[in-house]
Amino acid sequence: MEPAGGAPRESAGAEALLGELEARVQEVVRASSWWERHGVDCAILALSLFALPPGFLCLGSDRPLVFALGITILGVCHYTLTVKGSHLATHGALTESRGWSKVWTLFFVEVCTSFTAEYAKYGHVKMHHGYTNVLGLGDSSTWRLPCLNRYVYMFLAPLLIPIITPLVAVERLREVELRTALRTLGLISLGLYSQYWLLLNVSGFQSPGSALACMLITRSLLAHPYLHVNIFQHIGLPMFSPDKKPRRIHMMSLGVLNLPRLPVLDWAFGHSLISCHVEHHLFPRLSDNMCLKVKPVVSQFLHEKQLPYNEDSYLARFWLFLQRYEEFMVQTPPITELVGLQ
Repeated sequence: MEPAGGAPRESAGAEALLGELEARVQEVVRASSWWERHGVDCAILALSLFALPPGFLCLGSDRPLVFALGITILGVCHYTLTVKGSHLATHGALTESRGWSKVWTLFFVEVCTSFTAEYAKYGHVKMHHGYTNVLGLGDSSTWRLPCLNRYVYMFLAPLLIPIITPLVAVERLREVELRTALRTLGLISLGLYSQYWLLLNVSGFQSPGSALACMLITRSLLAHPYLHVNIFQHIGLPMFSPDKKPRRIHMMSLGVLNLPRLPVLDWAFGHSLISCHVEHHLFPRLSDNMCLKVKPVVSQFLHEKQLPYNEDSYLARFWLFLQRYEEFMVQTPPITELVGLQ
């Protein structure tokens, strides 16, 4: 039988481990310049904004290669602003100013992404990060669509993300006060209409239908890896019950997975969503560049303490999900119980 004081001792041990890791990471953060903490990622976002005018101009060309270049520029910039920008802004990782952090959250989440800032913070920061892989809370179940078969889900469903996102945002507005709902509707409309207007007046599209089709194409350019990354890094890993969840360091080391570095996705989604997802879940307020910088410290510490440090390739996870789609995406996942670590 386990001694009566066993659980408190296990809890204290887990907190001590997390405290030791935090001390090592903070040492790296304190020794880093502002450019490393925030500047690199701000520069990537600024470059994406500056690249938009050339992208719209390329779409006005009669040359197929130049037109394709315009689609590529706008598509990559769209995902850099909506995924990387929104993710960093939601976590307050772009700036140390609370005021500017709120401004950037509204800009990246509502204007660029066509989503609601309040629900982005609640669903992602509070629930997903607070209860990572806890069933019914932060278990990534919003990404499951049991009504779809594996091929429709993995290959066709991502194309609907640009359409579904603003529709979900509007549905969520029922839960906020009227002033907030009106602000969100105004900012979402501003973002969508701005792109539509620029396609007609700068790129020279002749009809509303062609402009809307181009919007869908650019906003779907990286939709497949976006959906895949969101399921690959949590689903299929240990899941926990709300009343028996492990301590934070065990929850994150067991329930989060890193993918290898992928240049396009590193740029458009950010290191914290690709190769440094474990680091991001342990230290969510760090920028992408800082997650990459502390990655050797975190991986060395977890290996040193004989804790899991999950890594796998994109293709390996892709084939695994195709083969075990029913188990991962349709059936209720089994609960992992870690004796002494709850």
